[in-house]
Amino acid sequence: MFTSLRSVIFAVGYLGSGFVYGILSLFIFYLPPMARHRILISWCWLIVLWLRLSCGVRYEIRGLEHLKAPGPKIVLSKHQSTWETLALQYLCFPASTILKRELLKIPFFGWGLRCLQPIGIDRENPRDALRQVKIQGVQRLRSGLNLLLFPEGTRVPPGTRGKYARSGPEIALESGASIIPVAVNAGYCWPAKSLKRYPGLVTVVFGEPISPEGRTSRELIVEVENWIENQMLQIGDGSDRARRATQAA
Repeated sequence: MFTSLRSVIFAVGYLGSGFVYGILSLFIFYLPPMARHRILISWCWLIVLWLRLSCGVRYEIRGLEHLKAPGPKIVLSKHQSTWETLALQYLCFPASTILKRELLKIPFFGWGLRCLQPIGIDRENPRDALRQVKIQGVQRLRSGLNLLLFPEGTRVPPGTRGKYARSGPEIALESGASIIPVAVNAGYCWPAKSLKRYPGLVTVVFGEPISPEGRTSRELIVEVENWIENQMLQIGDGSDRARRATQAA
């Protein structure tokens, strides 16, 4: 009961602030890109803070120094939750995210997303989507933005893994940019397709840069997947806790 109440309190702040920032995005759309980024990622930071205050979801970051090496990076992250789509926006600032085009059509939320120079793809046409991602991804990197991708494509439940797509490595080969793998176990605290938010500690681990030089996209994605999934075993992905919470609900 207490978890449900805290989750409702969080949802009110989440939706209310999203509405405010969505309206704000209409007035800042013509500002320089970096100014828009700084204003709108403050919402991402605010929601992560609000989740901690309302639902007791803390987090720890490891290896962030790997992202600070010179030059834009391609960040490939584990994807269990909405949490990392928000937190990585400011941890990897400035970043452009590859996402489903449908998200850009959501009132208020989608308006804000458009200000962050995302790359919206059509999943119904995977060949065209890959071509678009490569072209626009290289453009974003050359403009000084990090590129944020979730190679599993969609959120996966704790304890499972999706199929890792090779679009990130393809962009790395085209641009020469290094890849930063990221393991994050937020799926227990902020489960996909659930209204409940559970207290706990989210761990985010940034890996060392992976150079694409002399590699194939298949070799790169295998290395990324193995690193991420091994890290998930070490930090714990919350699958046991999620199972216990589901049984208790």
